[in-house]
Amino acid sequence: MIAFHYRVFHEVATNLSFSKAAQNLYISQPAVSKNIKKLEIEIGIALFERRGAKIVLTESGEKLLSYLREAMSIEKQVDADLEIFKTELNTRGELKIGASTTISLYVLPKILSAFRQKYPLVKILLVNRNSENILKALGNYEIDVAVIEGHQVLNTLEYQPFITDDIIGVCSKKSPWNSKVIGLSDFVKAPLVMRERGSGTQAVVVKSLEAKGVRMADLNVIAKLGGTEAMKNFLLEETAIGFLSSRAVEKELKSGELRQVQIKDLEISRPFTFAIRKGEQTSGFIKDFIKEARRHYN
Repeated sequence: MIAFHYRVFHEVATNLSFSKAAQNLYISQPAVSKNIKKLEIEIGIALFERRGAKIVLTESGEKLLSYLREAMSIEKQVDADLEIFKTELNTRGELKIGASTTISLYVLPKILSAFRQKYPLVKILLVNRNSENILKALGNYEIDVAVIEGHQVLNTLEYQPFITDDIIGVCSKKSPWNSKVIGLSDFVKAPLVMRERGSGTQAVVVKSLEAKGVRMADLNVIAKLGGTEAMKNFLLEETAIGFLSSRAVEKELKSGELRQVQIKDLEISRPFTFAIRKGEQTSGFIKDFIKEARRHYN
């Protein structure tokens, strides 16, 4: 068990704020200062230095934070593994998952429901951001596991394959492009809606088009929207074309509200991938979550 004054240091170092640490730990700010002073006396080195109104970690403080994160990760894994040995229905704990928009909305709900039936007392936190920001959250220890679109390689993370997703062009039923097969030369003239920068969908579309010799500058982009639902609702009212996951528009295609636009010689797919911090074992709840996800879709 990690001593309390080390946990206090972790909160201050993570937030670079004594007041924020006090709020998160439900103790007073003087108590935070007392614990930091106790730790600095105990190890004989300064962990923070003041720069005006701000505090920053010393080199020793940075090193201690790195070690402490590893120790807290190991402690969490041990606790989770021990919990697994207990009766599953009585298992308690917390699982923090980060996922990109498409995955959060259209892939994970069924998986999380099945996981909850197995572990009804485990608290689940699902953070929904674009792929770029989800990986930042994983690197900052805000979440335990990420499920992302594509395979954005960071050397601090390890990746495990999940499933493949198809990206298709869609438009409303009132669009002149609906249910047509068009060539790339006609496609670049069509009004196009794209996702925001940092979106996994946008990244794979751009990469696939560039492989066909089509640059972003060649496209007639009329709007960039943040979020799959915003893009779907926009396309329902517009005559433009947009690229979305086939999973995200399954209901709309079935009802006929949206129609698929076939573009000659252009097929776009991407992997959905699990990411964890390098050096951390895939154990406990994380291991069971990944196992449940693969079981459900395979």
